[in-house]
Amino acid sequence: MSGELILQLLFTGITVGCIYGLVAIGFNIIYNATGIINFAQGEFVMLGGMCAVWLHGDVGLPMFVTFPAAVLIVTGVGILLERLIIRPVKNPNVLSMIIITIGASIFIKGAVMIIGGKQTFPLPHFSSEEPIRIGGAAILPQDLWVLGITAAIVVGLGLFFERTLTGKAIRACAFNRRAASLVGINVSWMVLLSFALSAAVGAAAGVAVTPITLISYDRGTMLALKGFSAAVLGGLGNSTGAVVAGFVIGILESLSAGSPLSHYKDAVALVVLMGVLFVRPSGLFGGAEAGRLKKF
Repeated sequence: MSGELILQLLFTGITVGCIYGLVAIGFNIIYNATGIINFAQGEFVMLGGMCAVWLHGDVGLPMFVTFPAAVLIVTGVGILLERLIIRPVKNPNVLSMIIITIGASIFIKGAVMIIGGKQTFPLPHFSSEEPIRIGGAAILPQDLWVLGITAAIVVGLGLFFERTLTGKAIRACAFNRRAASLVGINVSWMVLLSFALSAAVGAAAGVAVTPITLISYDRGTMLALKGFSAAVLGGLGNSTGAVVAGFVIGILESLSAGSPLSHYKDAVALVVLMGVLFVRPSGLFGGAEAGRLKKF
């Protein structure tokens, strides 16, 4: 491959890796607060894109209103998921929670297919569609939007969990829910907030990437798989590791797409996931505790 092609594939891999990293952060937010692996996380991304298409294309809202409105709608879906499906479960354990979230994913995907159909939907770019030339490669302004949104979310969540009482309360629930409850933290409210935050992050990723990749009802499944691979690779519960791992998977996937093995590019995340689980279950940046799933 030529240097220009490699640079182009790197740009593409970084953009895609941002989305995988955001999906992985969504996994981590819920895992840290509850110990649950929420396999409906990919559907939050899909819903973000589909809601943006509906709000902008059918309702006619401008893009600067469409973005926050779509995020709010999907955040509401995350809240309903926790209130109506997760919270009523009696004596929950990790396996039952995983099965429930998989069922929720199937339900959401089926509902969107019935309402919106099976076609693929476009969304206009946030700004100019004129590519920017760097070293013989091209990068779209929308790619920069994806990078900027990812950076803003990572920094914002970092400040939230480190500097605010609510963020510290969620972290306390992650360490010891019973102790957190004994010191006056409303654990059920923290769990609800974690689902809301996770849904919001997924929705933001979905709206940001739809102008580049388009969106359809079944897009969330593969995003969930690759985002989960990034979460495991980075170390479950480690959001910084999740972003780095997202970049790694995105770049490897992009480079494989430019090779004779391009037909197998979607298998890269699976290979990485299996390799990490066999060699280092705790992930590249995780400790021993991240190598096992905690009880709910």
